[in-house]
Amino acid sequence: MNNLGYDKLLFILPFDHRSSFEKGMFGVEEGNLTSEIIERIKEEKQIIYEGFVKAISEKISKELAGILVDEQFGKEIIKNAVENGYLTLLPTEKSGQKEFAFEYGDFGQHIKNLNPTFAKALVRFNPQDEVDSKQRQTNMLKRLSDFCHENGYKFLVEILIEASNSQLLNVNQDKEKFDKELRPELAAQIIEEFQDSGVEPDVWKMEGAEKEDHYRLMVEKARRGGRKNVGIIVLGRGAKREQVEKWITTGAKVNGVIGMAVGRTVFWDPLILYRDGKASREQTANQISKNFQYFYDLFMNERKTA
Repeated sequence: MNNLGYDKLLFILPFDHRSSFEKGMFGVEEGNLTSEIIERIKEEKQIIYEGFVKAISEKISKELAGILVDEQFGKEIIKNAVENGYLTLLPTEKSGQKEFAFEYGDFGQHIKNLNPTFAKALVRFNPQDEVDSKQRQTNMLKRLSDFCHENGYKFLVEILIEASNSQLLNVNQDKEKFDKELRPELAAQIIEEFQDSGVEPDVWKMEGAEKEDHYRLMVEKARRGGRKNVGIIVLGRGAKREQVEKWITTGAKVNGVIGMAVGRTVFWDPLILYRDGKASREQTANQISKNFQYFYDLFMNERKTA
């Protein structure tokens, strides 16, 4: 446990989206990708990276910010970022799956080849899920967790909780009420379940909450049993700016919440303008940079007043 955790703030620009990027930006399924669309996706991800680099050059400390980008469309970006000393996070999961599965069976070799700061796993999980499914996923995540800690990589787990039918019944089918009232306690329960299964992230990337007490509960679970340096960052979930602002400003007040990871809310609208020919490449990168800096400032300013 001595080396477990992360002792700095962490501000991530995530653009590891694959199936959601293909469908949402270009209206195609993975099996229908053409070489032209692949090149366009790579170009748009390069523009996001340019926005990130600009944000670092203008405001955000290089030690505190990182990119999360996939190997499929962003391998050259990862290599460039590593060469230039930026923090990098590499996703390990197969995209668009309900149950966690490795994108590559030899995940360890892929991590070693690209040498990121963090390996990341996105998991859709609910304590009410079927027991065998939960066991399969935690077994794979333990393998990844052990690999990271044995080979000097940090490990980040992103949890997305989809409401079960019975949980929705408890809130009269109101998904917003589920988000506000039930999800934070389920998140804390999942953290404990993962730890008990030997899954030991250095950082948890969690869906936002609107009450400080809910963040404190997650931090308490993340740091139980001597895990005193483990941190939580707030993810944006592609939500509207006003919602992401609420999650970030509330989280920034809580010790143990060490940053945020906001992706689509930062880059999606600028890229749509670029795709439709309404903004230049430079304008698009500039706007992405401004948006990323905005959420960074939001967190830091709230942190100072807390």
